[in-house]
Amino acid sequence: MGKRTFLYILVFFFSATSTGVSAQTLNEARKLYEQGKYAQAKPVFQRYVKQVPGNGNYNLWYGVCCFQTGDAHTAVRHLEVAVRKRIPSGQLWLGQAYDQVYRYEDAISTFEDYIGDLKRRRRPTQEADSLMTLFRTHLRMLKGVERVCVIDSFVVDKDRFLESYKLSPQAGHLYPYEEYFPTSESTGSTVYENELGNKIYYGETTPEGTQHIFSSTKLLDEWSPGVTLAGDFSGTANMAYPFLMSDGVTLYYASEGKESIGGYDIFVTRYNTNNDTFLRPENVGMPFNSPYNDYMYVIDEYNNLGWFASDRYQPVGQVCIYVFIPNPTKQVYNYEQMDKEKLRSLASLHALRETWDDTALVDEARARLQQIEQMPDYGQKQYSFSFVVNDQHTYHEKADFQSPQALALFNQYKEVQKACQQQHRKLKELRADYQQASPEERLRMTSAILDLEKRLDQLEKDIWELAKQVRNAEVTSITTK
Repeated sequence: MGKRTFLYILVFFFSATSTGVSAQTLNEARKLYEQGKYAQAKPVFQRYVKQVPGNGNYNLWYGVCCFQTGDAHTAVRHLEVAVRKRIPSGQLWLGQAYDQVYRYEDAISTFEDYIGDLKRRRRPTQEADSLMTLFRTHLRMLKGVERVCVIDSFVVDKDRFLESYKLSPQAGHLYPYEEYFPTSESTGSTVYENELGNKIYYGETTPEGTQHIFSSTKLLDEWSPGVTLAGDFSGTANMAYPFLMSDGVTLYYASEGKESIGGYDIFVTRYNTNNDTFLRPENVGMPFNSPYNDYMYVIDEYNNLGWFASDRYQPVGQVCIYVFIPNPTKQVYNYEQMDKEKLRSLASLHALRETWDDTALVDEARARLQQIEQMPDYGQKQYSFSFVVNDQHTYHEKADFQSPQALALFNQYKEVQKACQQQHRKLKELRADYQQASPEERLRMTSAILDLEKRLDQLEKDIWELAKQVRNAEVTSITTK
């Protein structure tokens, strides 16, 4: 062998060794994995799985990364390999991945083996037992999937999703919390106002940091203080996105908690007039609920159309709005007689056409939806604002004002309101900085916070006084005509 040939072989050997081992890259991916940074670790594990498809550890790590980044279907394939290779914790993750793709019987079977292994090794089973209970609950829901016709769906930005709800005036109105309560220091989800404009339900963050649903009633020209819903809501958390049916009794809302399939689920409760409390809520089930966030369930009885929002299969910041035909009574598919793959598809709304039993009904519903969308008075996005003048008049456009003086005062009212919102945001930022500041910095910041609080107090008084002046001027103009 010549010297030059030997050098070529040596260079090739070191090159192949350095690119093939990549120990440092794998170690970095493992560290990211252990830190919960699955999206960053995922590409590295994917590369290793392609190089060595039968490696159980690579499949486990890549499968967990897929699961944690919202790709449960891919996760299942790789976690099945990990389980066949008897990689520790493989069954734990595979069972959860099966659950995400509605394969509940497979999830239960996998966890029966997993719990059996834990018991043989005398390991605690509490976590596995809790997950097994969830899988069995989800299987019961799959056996009761509602037969509902979903006529359309469209993806929108989450921060403006309410604009897609085209309700008739008879169904009431929906508002973003920040729009309805522009001067509030709290945060919230949405506000539902009934047709008469004298009752609202809204999701608001409590001082404890969780969201709850409050109601308020208009008394003359003022709203009563918000009160939390009374009833048995044990086991629920972060209740939000309320909607009250026209019967004044049936309330839909979304909540997290032990009775949810995953994230927010849609629940229904009914008001008990005998004791002034709401009955124990029920999960509305599939296909409305999923392992993802599902919320803002609304029914417009006047147009016989329903809406709900879901982030299933959607990127961050976007949400899918589903439009359906409400059932007068709940009808479910026959679990025992149906093909399980088709039932899973119906439960997850994988293909809307599968829900169409009568295309004539779909065409009629779509025609109603199109007609609503073409009417400029429908949909809250057409309103520039909502200003209550008195019990008979609520204005949504500046053109509604009959008094030039009232309109001029209203413009001042809006300017002060805007300034108040800006100061509220500034105060919130100052308070957040205060929590992280040193004792010396806090001493310096205290006077600024106190000054800002006084300024806000005065602005809110100015807003209240201007609102009264607007109403007085407008009412005088209305009554003299």
